[in-house]
Amino acid sequence: MNGLLSQIIKIFLPPRCIKCGAILSDDDGLCSKCFQELNFITAPYCYKCGHPFEQAASSKKLICASCAKKSKTPFRLNRSALCYDDISKDLILALKFMDKTENAKTLAKWLNMAGYDIWQEGVDVLVPVPLHYKRLIKRRYNQSALLVKELSKLTGIKADYTSLIKHKSTKPQVQFSGHERVKNVRGAFSVKHIEKIKGKRVVLIDDVMTTGSTLKECALALKSAGAKSVDTLTAARVI
Repeated sequence: MNGLLSQIIKIFLPPRCIKCGAILSDDDGLCSKCFQELNFITAPYCYKCGHPFEQAASSKKLICASCAKKSKTPFRLNRSALCYDDISKDLILALKFMDKTENAKTLAKWLNMAGYDIWQEGVDVLVPVPLHYKRLIKRRYNQSALLVKELSKLTGIKADYTSLIKHKSTKPQVQFSGHERVKNVRGAFSVKHIEKIKGKRVVLIDDVMTTGSTLKECALALKSAGAKSVDTLTAARVI
């Protein structure tokens, strides 16, 4: 009965491309033309931070010069599905500010693929980068939490929406650059339910990684609460 109802709905409300609106034969999210315009991050990339290399002479786990210099980092691995450009930007901003919450389902599929190395290392819980309650009330939903919800369905990994909180209201990061971004979010996050985080391998989920300042502050809060490891997985990253 449910299958028949689904078919009837598709006849009158066929699935459409979430970018251009073209009618699709299947609920794939994007039409072939729009899909081909996307710039996915694929190997070779730094095994630690996930930054893509233009080319690599080896298929082994390579580390970029920046990661090789760092003696300490709160992250285990960083991965992103897409390069942040005009094409991915439209999809992400539509999810974030234009109520296109259906985009989360498609983006989560790509997060699942981009997270392969992280899944191989082992994960206990998915945690979204939180919004301050004032911004959450204004926006009505947290786009990162929507991504976690869909990704949890795909992977079967538990989601935790309440342990990591943003207790400090900050200005939007887009207003700042460089070191000012670091200062803006410093000390803005904390863990409310330490018992749910302690000893856990956590994956932080967000829409975009720009400088990584927000993700780093979240990771520091999680590590302070006793997280065994913290990985990051974002829909896109600025290259």
